[in-house]
Amino acid sequence: MHPGIHAASHPDKPAYVMAATDGGEDIVVSYRELDDDSNRLARMLRDRGLQPGDSIAFLMENRHELLKIAWAAQRSGLYYTAISTRLTADEAGYILDDCGARAFFTTPAQATAGPLREIVPNLQHWFAVGGDMTGYEPYADAVAGHPAEPLPSETEGADMLYSSGTTGRPKGVKSPLTGAALGADVRISAVAKVLYGFDEDAIYLSPAPLYHAAPLRFTMGVHRLGATAIVMDHFDPRLTLELIERHRVTHAQFVPTMFVRMLKMPEEERAAYDVSSLRAAIHAAAPCPIPVKEQMIEWWGPVLHEYYAGTEGNGFCAIDAATWLEHKGSVGRPLTAVIHVVDDDGNEVPTGEQGTIYFESDVKFEYHNDPEKTAAGRHPNGWTTLGDIGYVDADGFLYLTDRKANMIISGGVNIYPQETENLLTMHPAVMDVAVFGVPDDDFGEQVKAVVQPVDPAAAGPELEAELIAWCRERLAAFKCPRSIDFAAELPRHPTGKLYKRLLRDPYWEGRATRI
Repeated sequence: MHPGIHAASHPDKPAYVMAATDGGEDIVVSYRELDDDSNRLARMLRDRGLQPGDSIAFLMENRHELLKIAWAAQRSGLYYTAISTRLTADEAGYILDDCGARAFFTTPAQATAGPLREIVPNLQHWFAVGGDMTGYEPYADAVAGHPAEPLPSETEGADMLYSSGTTGRPKGVKSPLTGAALGADVRISAVAKVLYGFDEDAIYLSPAPLYHAAPLRFTMGVHRLGATAIVMDHFDPRLTLELIERHRVTHAQFVPTMFVRMLKMPEEERAAYDVSSLRAAIHAAAPCPIPVKEQMIEWWGPVLHEYYAGTEGNGFCAIDAATWLEHKGSVGRPLTAVIHVVDDDGNEVPTGEQGTIYFESDVKFEYHNDPEKTAAGRHPNGWTTLGDIGYVDADGFLYLTDRKANMIISGGVNIYPQETENLLTMHPAVMDVAVFGVPDDDFGEQVKAVVQPVDPAAAGPELEAELIAWCRERLAAFKCPRSIDFAAELPRHPTGKLYKRLLRDPYWEGRATRI
């Protein structure tokens, strides 16, 4: 299935709605418009010489053109790379050069796009979407006059997305193209149908940036099914609840920090919105603190579904609300792979013991232009890892402890900060928190927390003492922060991932760091 099929059967049905903020108006894109405009762009790119296997890239906020660009690449056998709008020009330029894009799309809102022509001088085609930009060809002019008919031979393209780059340069995951005819790729839509009950009548809410893997892939999967997506330009807790009520949203996708933001709203405000239309609220990207998920299930009912997977596609675990209540904290059982948990020497550990999580599956991904990182993610037995730490219980359910790169070693003791972060998140004065290791002359590292308080005026020694004491009442002392600093906002990716290195690095300046 693909948008062209639905454009023929119900052309005026909304393929997606770009939800308005700040008093603006919604932009509704029908299946006819999505099909026509993506065909015109596919034709234009083919006329510019791009052939199946070539690459394009885009650096854009959530605009209605973004999905048309992605579908133009998908239907013409191209790779397409979505670049985060939060990157610097040098970081974006690195990805743009590394992915080998021949065409690039951006908007006047992206200030980092200006220097890219100098950073990536060999890229051939530069397009400005939604306004004029020096050195860029207007997107509207470039596609005007091209026919809306499909290319004579449409084949499936693929996304080539990059890791978040929380510990160094991001790396692209590039899968071989199959050469299959457009409509053959049913992976995401099949998962959506079987696990979450998506169908052509679904209304799917996507509150996150479309440059991230899950929102982009799920939204395009919705289009394969002929359903409707509601796309927000950024997450806002009140607007999220308003959109669920207004559009009678049936399916939505979140990260745990979004749950926390909604739960921090006054209870009377939360109760004012009707969320009874929800059939599945899907979450991933980071482990969800148990109390947060308990409160969400109490509020929304047993509609929460969690999964654990990565852009690499090497494994997929899933769990529904009813099963989670019997295995609290689990991310589910593996559906597409066999899990192996191993120690630092590569040996499998007994059930219930922590170690690095590896997947045994047919997927053997590679990081583009980085054989060393590819090799580092391989076990001698051929299994692959995303770098997470966890354990499997006697029933085969996986639990995530933390990422190996985040581990604190204090006095020879391994400390995984996720447990401490989950606890501090539940304090009513805490909006967001990061826990990591900082230098300690006696123990090598000590536990540090940086907290974004709900009330910025509350930041100070009294709140620091209160939070440390609160933590020590509930956790072993060695897991608790020795000190707490405060920040107006933490450097968190809109998809929920935290750029800890931006917080941690200043504490290690002039010191040798183990990471």
